[in-house]
Amino acid sequence: MFTNVIVKTPGKSYLNGLTTSDLGEPIYNVLLEQHKAYVEALKQCGVNVTHLPANEAFPDSTFVEDTAVLTSDFAVICNPGAASRNREIEDMEPAIRKFYDKIYFIEGTGTVDGGDVLQAEDHFYIGISERTNEEGARQLKGILEKEGYEADIIPLKEFFHLKTGIAYVGENRMVLAGEFVDHPAFDSYEKIIVSKEDEYSANCIQVNDYVIIPKGYEATKRQLNEAGLQTIELEMSEFQKHDGGLSCLSLRF
Repeated sequence: MFTNVIVKTPGKSYLNGLTTSDLGEPIYNVLLEQHKAYVEALKQCGVNVTHLPANEAFPDSTFVEDTAVLTSDFAVICNPGAASRNREIEDMEPAIRKFYDKIYFIEGTGTVDGGDVLQAEDHFYIGISERTNEEGARQLKGILEKEGYEADIIPLKEFFHLKTGIAYVGENRMVLAGEFVDHPAFDSYEKIIVSKEDEYSANCIQVNDYVIIPKGYEATKRQLNEAGLQTIELEMSEFQKHDGGLSCLSLRF
């Protein structure tokens, strides 16, 4: 069960943030409305929300997930892999320190984006991507194993981040798309398979009694409901334009 989440309002500079998509320029007023709805959905899930103000110096900093990996007992401050995002941890570390006494750091040449890190109970999966390198993955794996968790490193072939194509939704159930559907690392899970055309909806988040999913993906919603999960649908168009998904917008712990 999650008790707390941290979110951050997107600034106007978000419009100039990083993206690989060709979905057009975000509409700022709509972006703010979608972020507000996201925060309200989290509150519906029964968590306390720490809501940080926008920082125009960091266009992508509404994607707080990439700055840290949080467990019930300790935090790991990441070293985001995009040069323009490294300093986002300056805003995030003070907020995280309000909740944690034990904090680790990814150091030196190691880079880790939190979007490449998936927790499934006591097991972590760490993706190697354009933003998370082998050194960063190795450091994080060592920290997690020192603290009694299992951790596997998974090089990515297709997806931008690990959690672009996978989500753990509790009780040994994994939502999977693309390269992860037949990946042997996930053979022990009950699989909820997302089709190629619905891949964006694989980035969903379980928050206590609900799974929050992007709006407009009926097949994914139906599968989750048939698995006994309650869903909340949110419009995510303006975040999708900058490669953002539901998990990217919060740190949940």
